[in-house]
Amino acid sequence: MLRVFKISVLLLVLGSQVAFGGVRCDTTTRKPRHLRDSIPPHDVLDLMRQFLHLGTAGAQHDSVGRKPVFSMVPAAGYELQSRMAILLSGNVAFRLSDNARVSVLNFSSSYTQNAQFTLPLLWNAWTNNNDFNLVGDLRFYAYPQSTFGLGSSTAIRDPDPMNYNYFRFSEAALRHITGNLYLGVGYILDDHWAISRQLPINATFPSFVNFYNSSHTVSSGFTLNGVFDSRDCSINPSKGFYASYQFRENIRALGSTAAWSSLIVDVRKYFRFPASSDNVLAFWSYDSVTLSGDPPYLDLPSTLWDNNTNAGRGYIQGRFRGAQMIYAESEYRYSITRDGLLGGVFFVNIQSFSAAPGTHLQSFQPGYGPGIRIKLNKVSKTNICMDYGFGTQGSHGLFVNIGELF
Repeated sequence: MLRVFKISVLLLVLGSQVAFGGVRCDTTTRKPRHLRDSIPPHDVLDLMRQFLHLGTAGAQHDSVGRKPVFSMVPAAGYELQSRMAILLSGNVAFRLSDNARVSVLNFSSSYTQNAQFTLPLLWNAWTNNNDFNLVGDLRFYAYPQSTFGLGSSTAIRDPDPMNYNYFRFSEAALRHITGNLYLGVGYILDDHWAISRQLPINATFPSFVNFYNSSHTVSSGFTLNGVFDSRDCSINPSKGFYASYQFRENIRALGSTAAWSSLIVDVRKYFRFPASSDNVLAFWSYDSVTLSGDPPYLDLPSTLWDNNTNAGRGYIQGRFRGAQMIYAESEYRYSITRDGLLGGVFFVNIQSFSAAPGTHLQSFQPGYGPGIRIKLNKVSKTNICMDYGFGTQGSHGLFVNIGELF
């Protein structure tokens, strides 16, 4: 999904049950304030029904059954990196059995004036009794994009225009262990080909050039995965704790350009603040570390290149890149209208990258900004998120997302 310097215009919303969701929200928790005050919740679908004189439908919490439910949002936008763009995003929500959590297939396709084409498919499926959680990712990108070298001390005035095609397949199967704990194994393939670049005449990126000297790279290997998730709702949490890890071992025998290993640790915590309100104080830590070997340049951790492309509001995608990535963010989410239709946020984040493997972390780069939330679907608690972020060296822009960023 396009996220930087983007002015998105929502053109159509289809579906009335779950939009861009993950798993079931916990409906046994305390009712939010607007329900306790007998003010009915509203969302974009309600506004559309009222505009079309169809009346307002009441909320049907956790109403997804075994019959698939479709939701889509076409959009048009503009960003400095891609210029004009068109986008179609949506999902299919369903249950594999009556006693399973809601499974979801997320899809998104976009094409930009700069000939960038993206087609990612992500799924999160729950089997009978929630014994297994199957999480996967399939995507294809044709993606002209500038990069800026290694480390977090690079200058934004020294872009390196590049182009490449990208294919990814990943699948992880996690088994329920106890309580909210799941453990499992998986496989990931990252294939970049037709890589080309036009290095500026006066640019000098010694370590960058050493990493970026191939027109085709492959990373193929197995993963060990773990998840602990006590959030009341994975789409828009108001309380709870989430932690996951992914250890990845890439092997030449599986087709990898180089043998290398990495570890990703993702931790999130949510509080109601004040406790009697619907406002939420959220914390997020996302760290990616190269443990051994020399990963291909495009497989190194990078700004806004986490699995959900959300880590780094305030900067363009790929702004910083390196063998080690440390990232932390906090966001305060608050209600503006008592019916839940409008809300706001304020976020701050910080990131730091090393250069090549074995080097130390460089300067810390902060980001911050305000945002608006519009309730797209009150059943799944899905919001349209529009944030304006600021970073260093004059970096700033509008970021649009469907669903909370973490």
